[in-house]
Amino acid sequence: MAVVEVTIAPLGTATPSISKYVASCHKVLAEARDLKYQLTPMATVIEGDLNRILEVISKMHEVPFADGAQRVSTLIRIDDRRDKELTMAGKVQAVVSKL
Repeated sequence: MAVVEVTIAPLGTATPSISKYVASCHKVLAEARDLKYQLTPMATVIEGDLNRILEVISKMHEVPFADGAQRVSTLIRIDDRRDKELTMAGKVQAVVSKL
């Protein structure tokens, strides 16, 4: 299982706000019932099978284009641990337990 952080941002739109694009991308993500995800102030974190996550991110990347953007920047950061189960909650708990 992987934990992936993704930020999808349209470039060159009429307004500096991108929240409507983020909301549209999250509608695509919400349809992927086999993935867990968390919206954060700066990105979205997704947990699940890496290939499935990348498939959904590809669909999310197309959303701003469908909404009129001419250019889209997508940043992806992958944490794919194979020696033990990796989850969003587990990563947070590992730090909290040391505080």
